[in-house]
This record gives sequence, C-alpha cells and structure tokens, in this order.
Amino acid sequence: MSSDCSRDPWVTALGPASFSVSRCGKSLKKSSTPGVNIWQLVEEVPKGCSTPDFVQRPIALALQEGEAREGTGADGGPRACSSPAPNRCPPLHPTPGGAGSPQGTGPEEKGGKTATFRAVVCGEPRPRVRWHCSKGDLSSSSKYQVSSSTGSREHVLQISKLTGEDTDVYRCTAVNAYGEATCSARLTVIEVGFRKNRKRPKEPQEDFRKELVDFRKMLKKRDPPPAPKKKVDMEQVWQLLMTADRKDYEQICLKYGIVDFRWMLRRLQRMSKEREEKLAPYLNTIANLRHVRVNKEGIATFGLELDLKSPESKIYLYKDGKMVPCGFDNQTKHCLRRLGKHYQFQIQDLQPEDAGIYQVRVEDAHVFSTELEASAIPPRVVVPLADVRCEEQGDAVFECTLSSPCPSAAWRFQHQPLHLSDKYELFVSPDGRTHRLLVRGVRFSDMGLYSLGTKLHASSAWLVVEEHRRGRGSLDAEDDRAHGPEALAEYEAVDEAGVAERRPGPYRSRTQTWSRVDPGAAKRGGADEARDLGQPPGGEDTGYPGEPLSHLGSGRAGRDGGSDAYGRKRDATLSPRSRRKPGTGGFSEDARGPAGHFSQGLADTEVERGEAAVLSCTLTRNLGPGAWFKDGVKLSAQDGVAFEQDGLAHRLVITQADGTRAGRYSFAAGGQQSEATLTVHDPPVITPDVAAQLREPLVVKAGKPVTMKVPFQSCLPVQATWRKDGEEVAGGSGRGAQVAVGDGFTRLCLPSASRQDRGQYGVTLRSKGGSTQAELTLQVLDKPQPPQGPLEVQDGHGAGVHLRWRPPKDDGGRALQHYEVERRQAGRSAWLKVGETRSDSTTFTDAHTEQGKKYAYRVRAVTAEGPGEALESEEVLVAPEARPGPPPPPSILSASSQGVTLSWTAPRGPGSAHILGYLIEKRKKGSNTWVAVNQDPVPEKKWTVGDLRQGWQYEFRVTAVAPSGRGEPGPPSEAVFARDPMRPPGPVRDLQVTDTSHTSITLSWAQPDTQDGDEPQGYMVELRASTSLKWSPCHAGTVQGTTYTAKGLRPRESYLLRVTAVNDGGPGQPTALGSAVEAAPASVRPKFRTDAGMKDLLTVRAGDTVRVPIYFEAAPIPEVTWLKDGLPLPKRSVVTVKDGLTQLLVPTASLDDSGVYTVVLRSLRGEEATYSFRLRVTARPRAPGPIVLREGTLGSVAIEWEPSPDEAEAGAAPLHYAVLMRTSAHAPWRPAAERLHNCRFTLVGVLPGHEYHFRVVAKNELGASEPSDTRQPWVVPRQPPDKVAARAPSYREPDLSQKPRFLVGLRPHLLPLGSECCMTCAVQGQPRPHVSWFKNDQSLANHPAAYTTDVMGVCSLVIPSVSATDGGQYKAVAENTLGQAVSTATLIVVGLSLPVVQMKRGPCQDPQLPRGGGQVEVPCDWTDAGGFLPT
Repeated sequence: MSSDCSRDPWVTALGPASFSVSRCGKSLKKSSTPGVNIWQLVEEVPKGCSTPDFVQRPIALALQEGEAREGTGADGGPRACSSPAPNRCPPLHPTPGGAGSPQGTGPEEKGGKTATFRAVVCGEPRPRVRWHCSKGDLSSSSKYQVSSSTGSREHVLQISKLTGEDTDVYRCTAVNAYGEATCSARLTVIEVGFRKNRKRPKEPQEDFRKELVDFRKMLKKRDPPPAPKKKVDMEQVWQLLMTADRKDYEQICLKYGIVDFRWMLRRLQRMSKEREEKLAPYLNTIANLRHVRVNKEGIATFGLELDLKSPESKIYLYKDGKMVPCGFDNQTKHCLRRLGKHYQFQIQDLQPEDAGIYQVRVEDAHVFSTELEASAIPPRVVVPLADVRCEEQGDAVFECTLSSPCPSAAWRFQHQPLHLSDKYELFVSPDGRTHRLLVRGVRFSDMGLYSLGTKLHASSAWLVVEEHRRGRGSLDAEDDRAHGPEALAEYEAVDEAGVAERRPGPYRSRTQTWSRVDPGAAKRGGADEARDLGQPPGGEDTGYPGEPLSHLGSGRAGRDGGSDAYGRKRDATLSPRSRRKPGTGGFSEDARGPAGHFSQGLADTEVERGEAAVLSCTLTRNLGPGAWFKDGVKLSAQDGVAFEQDGLAHRLVITQADGTRAGRYSFAAGGQQSEATLTVHDPPVITPDVAAQLREPLVVKAGKPVTMKVPFQSCLPVQATWRKDGEEVAGGSGRGAQVAVGDGFTRLCLPSASRQDRGQYGVTLRSKGGSTQAELTLQVLDKPQPPQGPLEVQDGHGAGVHLRWRPPKDDGGRALQHYEVERRQAGRSAWLKVGETRSDSTTFTDAHTEQGKKYAYRVRAVTAEGPGEALESEEVLVAPEARPGPPPPPSILSASSQGVTLSWTAPRGPGSAHILGYLIEKRKKGSNTWVAVNQDPVPEKKWTVGDLRQGWQYEFRVTAVAPSGRGEPGPPSEAVFARDPMRPPGPVRDLQVTDTSHTSITLSWAQPDTQDGDEPQGYMVELRASTSLKWSPCHAGTVQGTTYTAKGLRPRESYLLRVTAVNDGGPGQPTALGSAVEAAPASVRPKFRTDAGMKDLLTVRAGDTVRVPIYFEAAPIPEVTWLKDGLPLPKRSVVTVKDGLTQLLVPTASLDDSGVYTVVLRSLRGEEATYSFRLRVTARPRAPGPIVLREGTLGSVAIEWEPSPDEAEAGAAPLHYAVLMRTSAHAPWRPAAERLHNCRFTLVGVLPGHEYHFRVVAKNELGASEPSDTRQPWVVPRQPPDKVAARAPSYREPDLSQKPRFLVGLRPHLLPLGSECCMTCAVQGQPRPHVSWFKNDQSLANHPAAYTTDVMGVCSLVIPSVSATDGGQYKAVAENTLGQAVSTATLIVVGLSLPVVQMKRGPCQDPQLPRGGGQVEVPCDWTDAGGFLPT
C-alpha cells in the first residue's frame, strides 16, 4: 500500500490518531494497541476473518552513532551486553506495546551499530507486511534487512551502520484482503564529536514542522464527519411539549421538525384533556415543574411537586422510553430525593450517552417530561495530558482527549492563560475532542505545569527541559562501565511527534526483576499526585520507583550523559541500584557474600546545608580501580566532588552540601559495591529582611484585592501550605482564595478582602530538604458594624424618649469617634438627625417629641472610615397624659314605662384615679345613634333615665370624665323595654317524645295558656341524667319553636327532660316528662314495602344478569336471609343489604337458577317477615318431534308431530307451534299456521299434482327452536277433468281501472336475533298490481331465507329467523299498467346480550313480571306495537 492515500501527516508525524475519519473510501477502526491505525476496506468482514492488527508495535529508539575505530557503545538501547559471555546478560521481558521487547542496537559490527525494530502482526488471512520511511521502500536496500521467521507473526527491520542520516520515522504496514493496519516509530541517531554540526540534506525537525503546517491546512479544509442521527419517538416529543414552557415551543418544534404551530397547539389542548383523565386516579395537583439543569458540580437535576392521592403509588423514571433504575441515595447514577410533596431527580457522573428525553410517570400515567441536551453535559477528560521531557530549543507537544467537543477549552501555563502565537500553536481534531498544544523552541523558562481546562474538569502535566545531550567516546568510559556494577537496562524513546518520552527497560538484580510498563497508564497515578502538589512528577516517571525527578543525576542525564533539570552535566555511564534499602554501614548483596569484600561499608549520612559531607568505605583487599556513583550515575571531578584513597580506604568528599547533593551513593570496585544514602537538610530559606517585613502587619481596606507574597530560596521543588488562624486555606475555596507557588515565591490572593479575612496567616514551605514556616498578620479596615441590639426605646412620660444600646461587636479596625442618632416619624420616609453621643456613651434622650405620635429610631457608629450600618428600632408611641378608661357595662336595676334605673362601677387603669363624673347615653336597639342623657357629669354611680317612649327597647352606656378629659365610652348594657313588668308565662302543655336515637331525643309541646299578656317569648329545654339531680340547659338562648332535638347523648342512657316558657317577666313554671327516656332508636317491626310493582313471577333468559331489589322497613336493621327452594343460596349468587334494601344478584343466570326465592327478615326480638317470588330462567325451546302426514277430506292434509321436550318440563315457559310449507324443494318457506297450542294442523286447498313440504317450529317468548321438517313431500295425484259444455251469459263489465296505491304502508321493526319478522302492507289497484320486494335496493326474489305472500292485496314479507345481516332498508313496489307505488320501512336487528334495563314500579303491563312493590332488572326489547318483551 504505497499510495499517497495511506500517508497521513497526522498519523506519521503526530503519533496515534484517535479520530473517526474516512479517507479514500476506507473506514477507520480503533485498535486495542495504542498508536495503531486500522482501515477496513470492505463494508462487512466475513465470519472467521479479520482485518490486520498489531499485537506488538515497534517502539521509538534514540541511539548514539558509533564506528569500530571509535569504540563507542550504544547507551540508548534497551540493553547492551558488555560481558564477553552472552549468557551472562539477563533475559528480556516484553511488555505491552513493545516497551520491553528486544529492540535497539544489536552486536557492534565493524562498520557501526545496528538498530532493530520488531512488530508482531495478527489477522486472517495472514497479512503481508511492508516497511517504509520518508525515503521510500526499504526492501531493496542493502542497509536495511527485513526478515520474518516461518510460522511466526514477528517481523523485524534491522538498520545497520547507524549515522545521523538514518534519523527518520519508520512505518510498518500490514495488508490483507479486508483491511490495512499501520503504525510508526521514530529512530533518533545522536551524533557525537564533529558530526554534530554537519548539515544533512533533510532535517527531521524541519519535516516535522512542515507536516504540522500541512495538517493545520488539512483541518481547515476537512469537514467533520456527520454524526449518526438518533431516532426519536415523536410521542415522546409531544409529551415533552406538554410540560415544556411556552417560550421553548419554538426551539423544540424547530429541533424535531414540527412546522404547523396551530395544529400543534390544538393537539396539545386535546392531549391535555386526555392527560388530566389519566392522572385523575393518581394525583390531586401538579405544580412547580423544574426542567433539567446542570450545576457547577456536573450533576443534572430536575423536579416537580406532586400531591399523590395514594402514598402507595409508584413513581418511575424513563429515558427515551426505557425505564431506568432510580435509587434514593447518592450511591446510584440516577437518584430520587423526596421532601414532602417535592420530588427531585439527580443524574450524576454525566456522560454523553446520558443526553435524551426523561419522563416521570406515576404508575402508568405520564406526568412530566424534560430533555437533557448533549451540549449541556460538561466535557470530561478521557485521555489526560502526559508529562513531556524535551531538550532545550526543541519542540514539545501536549495532547488531551475529551469526551465531547468543548470550544471553550483553554490552555494554561502556571495557571496563566496561553494565547496563539509563534511560540504556542493549538490544534483541534475534526471531531473537536482531541486538543494539542505545540510549544516551539522550549527554554528553561518554559519548564512548568501546563493544563487544559474545561468548565468543570482539567488535566495537567509537567514540561521538563533538559540541556543538549553530549556523547562520550573515551575508552575510559568503556572500561569504567565494564568494571562497574551491572548496567541498568533502559533507553530513551522518542515518539512520533518528536517528543522525548522515557521508557525504562527491565531492571534485574539478584533479589528482584522489575519491568517498566507503558508510561501512559502505569505512571499516571504518580504524575497526577505530583501535579496536585504543584511540583514535577517524581517516583515512577523517572524510571526508578520512589525517586524524585529533582535529584541530582535523575531523568535524562542518568542515561546518556546529558543534563539534569538544573543543567548540571552528568556522566553517561550507568550503574544499577538495589531495591533493598541498606542500613547504616550496610553492604550490598555481593558485599555480604562469603568472601567479605568490604571491612567497612558506606554508612547513611545526614548533614546540614552548607556543611561538608564525607562518605567512606574500606575494602578487605584490592579489587582494582573503583568508581563512585550517585543514583546510578557515575561521578567525576567535574561534578564538584573530590575522591580520596588511602590504601584500601576510599572516600567521597563534598565540600559544601546542598539539596541537589542528596541521594543514593554507591562505591563499586571489582564487581562489588556498597551503598548509602546522603540526606541534606536543605529547607527553603526565607531571608532575614523578608522575615522582618513579614512581622509588620499588612493593612488593607475592605473590598480591595489582597496578595500576600512570601519570597524564599530553594533549589528543590517546594510545596506551600497556607493557614489562617490554625486552619488550612484551600486554593479555589468558596471565598475565592487562590494559592500559587512560583519560582522562588509563594502567594495567597484574596480577590476581595473582608473583615472575616483578617487574622494571623502562616505558610509552611516543604521540600525534600526540609520545611520552614513564616507568619504574617492581615488587618482589614472597614466601616464599623451596627451597634449590638436590641435598641431599647422607653417613653419618659413628658421627659422625652430614652434610648439604650450596646457597642458594636466589630469596630472595623478603627477607633470609634461617636454615635449618630436619627429619628423618623411614623408614616414618613425621611430620617432626621437628632444628636450625637461620645464613643463611650451608649444612651441618648430625645426631648423634642410630640405626644400621641409614633417614632422610629436608629443608631450608627462612626469611625475614620465613615459611618457604619444602623441599628433600627420598632415604632414607639409617645403617649399623652393618661385619660380614664371605659367603665363596665351598666346594670339594669329596674324598668317601667316611667324610666329605667341604672348602676355602674368606676373604670380601672391609668387616668382613672381622679374621676370628676360620668356622662350617660342611650339609643334605641338596632340604631347606631347615641343620645346624651345628661349634659353635666354626675358624680354618682347610679341614675334613673326618664324621657323614654313606652314599649321601646333601649340600650345605655357610660363615659368617665377626668381632669385630663373624657375617656372612652364603655360597652352598652343589655337591651330593656320601657314598660311595666310582665307576668311570667304558664307551663307548657302536651310535652311528649316524638323520636329517639342512640345520641338524640326529640321533644314536642304546645304553648301554655295565656292570661293578661303573659305570652311566652321563647322556651328553655333542660335535661339531667337519671343518676344526677342537676339540670343542665341543652342550648344557648331560647328556643322559638315548639319542637327541639337534644343531641350529643350517650347511647342507652336514660335522661329526664323539662321545658320552661320564658318572657320578659322571667321564666315560667317548668314542665317535665313523667319518666326517664332512654337514648335508643324506636323499634320497628320488620315488614316489606309492597306495592303494585312487585311481581310473584320473574322470567329471564339464560346467560343474562339478574338483579332483584327488595325494599323493607325495620329498626334496628334486621337479619336478612335469602333461600332458594327452602335451601341457602348457591355461592355464585350475591346478596347485599343496605339502608332498607336487600338485593339478589345472579351474574350469569342458568336453568338451575329457576325456583322459588324467599327473603326472611328477623329482628333482634325474634319478629319475622317473609316474602317469596318465583324466578323462571328459560331458553329457546327445543325442536318438535317427527312430522306425520295423514290424508284428510278431499283437498286437505292433516299434519301431526311430536311435541317439544320442553313442553313436558315443569316450570318451562309456555310455547306454541308454527307450521310452514312450500310447494317445491327450492321454493321459500311460507307460514301456514301460527300460534298452535296443540300438535295437529289440517291444511285445506291442496291442489292435485303439486308437492307440499311441511316444517314445524316451536316458539316461546324467547325465540324459535330448530325446525322439524317432513322427510317426504305430500303429493296429490292429478285427475283428468270432466268435459262439460257450458255457455256463459254475455254481459258488459264496468271499467274499474286504477293505478296502484298502498292502503296500509310498511312500518319499522326492531327485533332481536333469531326472532321472526313479518312486514305487511295492503295494496289496491286495477288491474291487480304485482308487488316486488327489495332490501337496500336489491331484489329479494328467490331469497333463500325469506318468502312473500299476497292474499287479496295483503302482501307480506316473512323472515322466519332474522340474523344480523338482515337489518337494513326494505321497500315494497306495486306495479300495474297504469303506474306504480312504493312503501319503505327499516328493520333493526339487535343482539341477545342486551343492556340491563331497570323496571321500576310503574306502568309495566307484562303479565310475567312480579306484581307488587320492588325493582327488577332484566334485559328487554320493544315490539313493533310498542309492547314490552323480556329477552
């Protein structure tokens, strides 16, 4: 596949592609191996076959070029065995993706080194594999060797004699009949010596930049692939419109293609009515529909208020028509929270597939619909950023993949936004999900934390910048490596984008074998943790578990002689480190052998920053030249250390230790080594001048931004922790605090300072070398808080209004100057300043107030920052001098036609101590006008009011007068008539009990006899229990009528009652009952309520429902028993009793239900009442027996038959017979006789030579039976006529010609199935008209199921047994030579299962219904004549 279509600059230059694109007619598939692209060439792959794929893809290599005469090795490979015996090298352990596969340099050849790429390919049929690079095909070149073992899926590319021109991207392509798979790997050949500066015809970096530019142009031209349309059920869309806001109608209609808005509104109205009917059984009300919203935490919520009729009703949640499980806690994705009537649904951990229409249902009724848009779901980080290492002046690429497109995604460097420029270039994939950042020409100042942030999520990674690597070509280095410890097998991998990525190879010691896996997955946890701490990732990302990136010699410098993160040069020779942590003076595994090569091993050492550090060890014998290593990197004098040797003692001297010197040191000689750890206490340093500045308080004004910056010095990554008053300040907290750590400083930013932010702040700076602390004080100046309340306001009663308050709890950081006091009159909005007080005074008196008015006060504290908030009081009334209160209502001492005498008492309260007198007023009852009785106050508390009109009713009131003025009038007295006293009424007559119940007794009485105007004005009813002597009134006031019901009594308890007549003269003599009355209902003997509607016989059709209601009277409710033929009812019969009604229900009547039914009422006293009726259940009769034909007199035949079996059964419905005949086997049947009650019939007028067929049908009121036919026809032989000559007299006939006319027309018919239909009409005309019959304009001549008759102008159409198809419009047409006449009628056929018709007591005249009272429900029909026909 060498076509240009297979060359994708994105795939070739930028590494693994995760985009769903289609090119050259191929569809891109996703591979399980990262960095592999698969194009499927056919639409469907047959079963048992597959497209090619890479189980193990070739990995990127970074190797030094070397020649035999220079003697250099290949330090960048996975492993270079320097031992003369190959079997001493540890075996390789392959890892996923080829991270540990034996790829790299092979054995050194005479002309240089060899790079090896290996790939393992799968697919069915077996694919064909080709290797390519930018120079073209490699199969024919002698420099490149492509091989694959027989029967194996492994394919190998070897590149010999490596030079700088071999730096390129090598691509492997596997092709079969169904697809194509490609992957690529970059080979970087590092030049040494004079070769570094020579120019090559094609620079890979230049090609990489060109490919990026081409890709950017391609992105501009390429349209994103169309997303597959999701099928939406339109019924769900209509349900969504039902509960949507009206403002969203247009948006929803445009989205789902609804264009007719008027039709949409009409349909919604119709659906709303249907929805109300469906929800009526479950809900009372629905309110507060809240559609779906996504909050800041990325949780979608929606809810509503439901008033359920039953708390047992189930609530379900559906998504796109499918029910989703819904929990009641935060542990499930979909959860429901309920608070009273409020129901809130939550969707957590939002994913793109969560978008859709959500429906809430109560049982099976739809309640609420809402839609979660895909655009509302915040994007998530699918593939996070990975840490990048890059050489100085190189290009670094960061890549992050999101779950959905996010146009607002922003790149940041050290928490500052990045903008598109020549240095920074941004790329977005066609689907909008993958974002790339290209940093060109990186410098050490570009090293730091880069992040990509969306609305809710972010991903961060570190960029580590390293110096240019330098090669080592000295022979001493080779010798040192040979005599040193075992080499650490690791290599530097460069991915397709040109970004350096460290992938350590397998490490083997005598205690453990450790393999490094794909850094994209294996080291992500440690990298994320390091990012959270704000420092570069350590631990796994360096290639050694637990080793920080910032240690001396770590990272790239430990592998190829480059530089570390701080630019310090390191040797390229490698040495391994043991996973075991030795103690003080500990030995390595080899040193602990039987030989005992070290008499004193290296000891762990701790020194302070700036002190000298000495590491020493002593050998037991001379093992040859030794070498010192730090963290696996060989040390030299150029690293600022000194090597000393005194015989067998070896020392490493560091004159001035700092944090970069800390690490794991080892001494190796003769294949043996000893290790120890050097710990340098090098905490971050805060200079004295900075510490002195921090001791001064930081003063800011409220509302202003605050930045607290603490500079420090440290050569190690630092983590800063800020605390306020002992509690940690979290960056990005609710107050908006932001914590940042920069190069040599840390700062805490508060966007808007407030009084709550004041206090003591401390910062702790931690690094690998230790920690230090600093403290500072923040003072926030603000206006003072309001004084502490409540604001006490007291009326001084003439001395003014006194105010009291407490000082404010917070003075805003300034000293109080004074307090301001303001006043506002009730009903007004303006505040008036009334005075000031000193700062040490919290009281104030306002003497300038007016009595009778209300005032509100407020007080505020004032400082140099200005007045603070005010403490406000409630409105207070400045009371005037107290006036006397209202006196109590006056009492009536006496009343007559001459006057009314009153008396009263003095009022109480303030102002009532010195009363000058009283004013008296009167008014007619029902009037609102008071008239003064006296003008001057009277000092007495008793007065007789005269000047009253006799017979009028008056009310009186009294007002007290004091020196301060008149008080308020008192309440009025009771109404009294101005007339002479009356006599009390006499006793009531005829007191008796008319009704009783369990809780009430009803009385009635007659008025007392009247004498001299002592008529009663009302009555008073009293009662007492039979066990008590105290009478209690049963009501308030008086009773106007002569009946009363005393309620609320205890059941079965005896009471005595009495009634007293009352008038203005007082109560009369009471009249009591002669004996106690028990509160219990009166007993009524059971009896049936019979009337003309009740029948003794009820006939119903088999299969119908029977309801027989029987009404009765009894108190208390008696025991009701139903019997059938003297036995209990069968189980399928249902009996109900309620409120004087008992009812028999037979759901489906059968012939067994026929019989005599008896209802027995039995009271508690044993009294009984009985009612019986007969129920007859009948069906259509059975067919009669065989027919026998006998010859009768001349011209007649006698027909006899066996009776129907139903005729002999007792209780069967009466039946009769109908005889039909026809004159041929194919002629229609015509009635010969109807309603025959015997089994014999004689037909006269039989003609010789004709055949007669007879049929007999049994009939009853429910229909006709099956017919019984004659087997052989009756035939009378034809006889020759006698020849008689006769001469007819001649006469002239009159002309009677007349056109046809109907004397009697057809009438409509309503008949049940199976019954007989006979339509009859009378026709007159001369010549005799011919009558034709039609149904729905179709002729009925020769109709098999109907026949016609015409007897002397009376024409009939007979249908013996009507069916459902016989209904329709019938027409009779009479024709003769003079014209025609037409008569029409309608036949309606109804089924047997007729609706139940209630027949109440009334004008039903059917003799088969029960007579007397009651109610019967039976199916019925109406006949042609309007009669009632039970069915």
